[in-house]
Amino acid sequence: MCARPLGGLHSARVVLYSADFAEIEALQHQGNWQATAEILAAAVSIPLLHIADATAQVLQRQGIACVGLLGTRFTMEQAFYQRQEKIGYNDASAFLTQLKKQPDTAFLAEVSSVPLQQCLRHQQSAFKHFFAKRARYPSFKSKKHRQSATFASSAFSYRDGQITLAKCREPLNIRWSRDLPAAPSTVTVSKDAAGRYFISCLCKVDTEALPITFKMVGIDLGIKDLFVTSDGHRVNNPRHTARYARKLAKAQRRLSRKQKGSNNRAKARLKVARCHAKIADTRRDHLHKLTRQIVNENQVIAAESLQVKNMVKNRHLSNAISDVGWGELVRQLDYKAAWAGRQFVQIDRWYPSSKRCHSCGFVLESLPLNVRTWDCPDCGTQGIDRDVNAARNILQAGTALLAGADG
Repeated sequence: MCARPLGGLHSARVVLYSADFAEIEALQHQGNWQATAEILAAAVSIPLLHIADATAQVLQRQGIACVGLLGTRFTMEQAFYQRQEKIGYNDASAFLTQLKKQPDTAFLAEVSSVPLQQCLRHQQSAFKHFFAKRARYPSFKSKKHRQSATFASSAFSYRDGQITLAKCREPLNIRWSRDLPAAPSTVTVSKDAAGRYFISCLCKVDTEALPITFKMVGIDLGIKDLFVTSDGHRVNNPRHTARYARKLAKAQRRLSRKQKGSNNRAKARLKVARCHAKIADTRRDHLHKLTRQIVNENQVIAAESLQVKNMVKNRHLSNAISDVGWGELVRQLDYKAAWAGRQFVQIDRWYPSSKRCHSCGFVLESLPLNVRTWDCPDCGTQGIDRDVNAARNILQAGTALLAGADG
C-alpha cells in the first residue's frame, strides 16, 4: 500500500495476502458463502471494500434500472468450471429455458425464443472459429453499435404486405423501399448506431440473366479518380467525407464538451452517429448506381485484387482509401454480375498493370507515382496514360484468365 504519492521512479509498497483456495472451493460447492467470506476476511489484516454499493450508486445516477450480473457463484456452478466440460448448443438452449423461469431473468420470456436461440447459434459459431484459430476471441456487442435480431418463419407472420413478429400485437410500421418479390423466409430487425431501425427480408427468387452483350471493360481503381475504365472513361471521386467534414467536426466538438454519462452526451453522440450514417449512405448509394451501370453495359468485367486492410495501414492514405470504398465497389460488382449472368474476374494484385505497355507487353523497371504518362522504349508508343494503360492491361489479363478457365 502507498501512503502518499511519491512520483518519479518511486513505486508503491505492495502487501500480498494468500489464502488456501482448496478449503474455499469446498465451501463454495457446499453453498456456505458465509464461511467463505469469514475465511477471506481472516486471511488479511486490512479492511475489505465491496464494490457492489459503489456500483449501484453510479447506476442509479445514470438512470439504469435493470442490469445483469455474472458472479462467482454462477461461474462455479457451471459444468465447464466443475468438470471441464464443453457446453454445446443443446446444453445452452436447455439452460436458456431454465433462465426464463428464474425471477432475475424472467424478462427473457417476454420475447420470442427464436432470436434468443439464434444468438446461441452465433455464439457457438464464434467459439468454433476461435478454437479453429480463424477468428479472435468472441466479444459482446456494444449497445452503441449495430444490433440485430433474426426471426425464422415460425417467429413472424406475413399477410397482406405486413409483418407481425411473435409476441407482438400489431404489425410493424414499415416504410418499404420496394415490394417483396415473394414471402420472406427469414426476417432480421436491426438498429444502427444512429438509432435507426431496419428490417431485412430474405426471399427466394429466380434471377433473370441480362441479354448478352459483346462489350468488355477493365477497371483501374484509384483515389483521385474513383476508377478509370479501359475505354478511357474516368469517374471522379466524390469525396463524401469532405462534403460533410464541417458538420461532422462541429458535432464532434460538441460531443467532446459533454459530461460522460449524461443525457446530453448521449444526444450529442447520436448526432455524430447520424452524420457518419449520412456519409455511409451517400457513398453506398453512389456505388450502387455505378456498379449497376457497369454490370448492365458489359458482359465481362475485370478488376484488380486489392488488400484494402493492409493498404489502410498507411496513415497518409488511410482516410482517403476508407472514404473511396474500394472493397464495397468490388463486392457489389461480384454479386451483381453473378445475378445478371455476367462474368467478373479479379487479377493478381502483383500484376504490373501500370508499368506494362498494353501494346507490346514491355515492362518498365520502375514507374513513380508522380509520373502520369510515359513513352514505351520498345514499341515507341508515346503519351501512355498510366491509369488507362493499367485498365487495359487488367482487361487483357482478366480475359486471359477466363480463357484459361474455360479451356
